[in-house]
Amino acid sequence: MKSKRHAALGFVFVTVLLDMLAFGIIVPILPKLISEFVGGNMARSSEYMGLFVTTWALMQFFCSPILGMLSDRYGRRPVILLSNFGLGLDYVVMALAPTIGWLFLGRVLSGICSSSMPTATAYFSDVTPPERRAKAFGMFGAAFGVGFVLGPAIGGWLGAMSPRLPFWVAAAMSLLNAMYGLFLLPESLAKENRLKEFLWKKANPVGALKLLRSHRELFGLAAVNFLAYLAHEIYATVYVLYVMFRYGWNEKAIGNSLAVVGIGSVITMAVLVGPVVKRLGERKTLFVGLFCGALGFALFGWAPVGWMFLAAIPVNALWGLATPPSQSMMTQRVSASEQGQLQGALSSLRGLAMIFGPGVFSGTFAACIAGGRSFPAGPWYLAAFILLVALGLAVKVTGASALELREGQAPPLETAG
Repeated sequence: MKSKRHAALGFVFVTVLLDMLAFGIIVPILPKLISEFVGGNMARSSEYMGLFVTTWALMQFFCSPILGMLSDRYGRRPVILLSNFGLGLDYVVMALAPTIGWLFLGRVLSGICSSSMPTATAYFSDVTPPERRAKAFGMFGAAFGVGFVLGPAIGGWLGAMSPRLPFWVAAAMSLLNAMYGLFLLPESLAKENRLKEFLWKKANPVGALKLLRSHRELFGLAAVNFLAYLAHEIYATVYVLYVMFRYGWNEKAIGNSLAVVGIGSVITMAVLVGPVVKRLGERKTLFVGLFCGALGFALFGWAPVGWMFLAAIPVNALWGLATPPSQSMMTQRVSASEQGQLQGALSSLRGLAMIFGPGVFSGTFAACIAGGRSFPAGPWYLAAFILLVALGLAVKVTGASALELREGQAPPLETAG
């Protein structure tokens, strides 16, 4: 039984890794393909790229609760497998896309199918005892990190041969993994723990948020996660522009620094989370992670030269200590039949952060350097402040149950007022 559980966890880990690799592979080539469709017009290319990113986030926002509840009702296995097949077909559509409209359809499908990631997280919750979930979620996060580090590098290499080749490789990865899981992936959610019926009134972002409001600590931890998701959007919007503006880095230097960011995240998630949680407990590990994230962002903004910015990356990477214990603590506050709904709700929060975060940080950066002003560090200090607010909130909402969390036990559920 134990070996089957380990094999299942291994498969889900590989599923997440391959999905993130496939996603990362197309990152460096998608803007180029869009540019070809619009005749090389960079302004229109930028507009379409923004539309593609926002649409993908909207699909996550609306579809994650649906797939999460479907997995609570019918089991994790069918949702994960259908997602893998769906992503494979989606990348085929994008590889063959004759117009930008078809390419846009591919991004819509990708956003829908990628919304099954919360189901994979719920699978971890199903087969991992509470006291070991933080470590398991750390490995889950490491799979994300590896995919984002290696994916773009592989995509750039493949794209140099053909702009369509990365899509074909991504499709092959997803479809092969789906076939593998079709024969080897067991179901993790027992029938007696499944929802009795599928309720549309709960399978939407508003309904999902009601689950998060069902208990005081759960709602507070969800707010902490949302603030963390929001702060993380600074990487997607300001990082490249900032290091070019302040340090004059070229594409190679930027790519190398982002690889260091990814490697630091992977080491934190895969190597450090387990021992640190074992020594400090989930609650204190959450605090340490949020504080290190805020300190790292502040150092990014302060660093007067490039090497100091690089030296701050390992500090900021310790932020990765926060997410696994936070997720573990939340899974202990819902029933076995609500794990999918929980992860779907959190994914909706991530989608919401992806919708609003880029505007917040890009707007802040623009305001800090426009009109002769020279304060490019502004967005980093804003991100640090957001994480400090998250830290204060985490201290407040988990204070009453410190002993239970330190011992790896779920505290009594407390209904929010």
